[in-house]
Amino acid sequence: MEKIGIGIIGARFAAELHAHTYERFRGKMDLVAVCSKTKESAETFARKFKIPHVYTDHRQMLERKDIQVIDLCVTTNLHHTMAIDAANAGKHIICEKPITGYFGEGKASRQIMMEGALKNATSVLKAVKKNRVKFGYAENFVYAPPVTKLKSLMKVSQGTVLDIRAEESHSGSHAVYSREWKTSGGGSLMRLGSHPIGAVLHLKHYEGLMKLGRPIRAKSVIGDVGHLTKIDAFRKEPKKWVVDSWVDVEDWSAALLTFEDGSKASILSTDVSLGGVKNLLGVYMSNAVAQININPNNTLVVYSPEGNIFGSEYITEKVETKAGWQFPSPDEDWMRGYPQELEDFIDSITEDRDPISGPDLAYETVEVIYAAYLSAETGKRVELRKSEP
Repeated sequence: MEKIGIGIIGARFAAELHAHTYERFRGKMDLVAVCSKTKESAETFARKFKIPHVYTDHRQMLERKDIQVIDLCVTTNLHHTMAIDAANAGKHIICEKPITGYFGEGKASRQIMMEGALKNATSVLKAVKKNRVKFGYAENFVYAPPVTKLKSLMKVSQGTVLDIRAEESHSGSHAVYSREWKTSGGGSLMRLGSHPIGAVLHLKHYEGLMKLGRPIRAKSVIGDVGHLTKIDAFRKEPKKWVVDSWVDVEDWSAALLTFEDGSKASILSTDVSLGGVKNLLGVYMSNAVAQININPNNTLVVYSPEGNIFGSEYITEKVETKAGWQFPSPDEDWMRGYPQELEDFIDSITEDRDPISGPDLAYETVEVIYAAYLSAETGKRVELRKSEP
């Protein structure tokens, strides 16, 4: 296979991130088609990225022989069904995080949610295995250059990873789908927490494979969630700087993981954090410490007394003002791992190997998220599975 044909499903934020990145790899792949539920959105996206074919029905796009890979950049509630359709059509899959979840009423019991989410995830993995296609789990934290460098340092130092502290937080998603459980599968723990959870799991998997020949998996989870924008004092404030239109999902979450070897990890993910996106990892080893600031980082620090001084120039994601000290990222996509992620997925297909971030990580991330929800509901530690997904 000399050049891979890719079809993107979705035409909004995530799809644009991927399409911009694919521009770097035009020698390895072609964007053949885009599918969106409205023809207008698909055509606008196609014109912007010079994509020759547009569809409003993904099943029709799956019939194309010149497409080998389907890139799923749709809302989370559509991931598992579309992934199964793609696998059954013999297409390799790139799937945005998380792989799936539970999509029903937010008042459902968390035990039912966990069982439903894992059933959905298992159905995707079975379809992928049955049809012998590759599944690239688009967890960009895994591919972020600081994380990649840390893995090299871990390999040389051979220290034991004792404690990991990770976070993704910002002032709230503006996507309408994120407000309700039936379309998002959860709140801040699901949308934001999937990133640091995925990174934490990956690092312990890597440590185990390096030292033991098998991943070190999460053993149990303690979780807590909150709805901080429902606090009376906040509701009475005349101006809201954070998103407060959540319907039945949380805007604050924390999870404490215990691994098979006894090591720990703590994950914080919130929608009530001003000042831009925080993508942070602290890794405490027996013989070293690593502090990773994917965002914000001080590669470039600028100051302006007024917000209009830098005009329309992009600074960084989700800052409320351009005034004061700011942390513009010279290449935000590179620092967050998007080019590295998609290149690995493309190469895994041409080289017939597993991607660095694949179905195993996708499954375990969902399991940890919903175990944390169950723990938050019951007030108890939740033990995870005893076998491979």
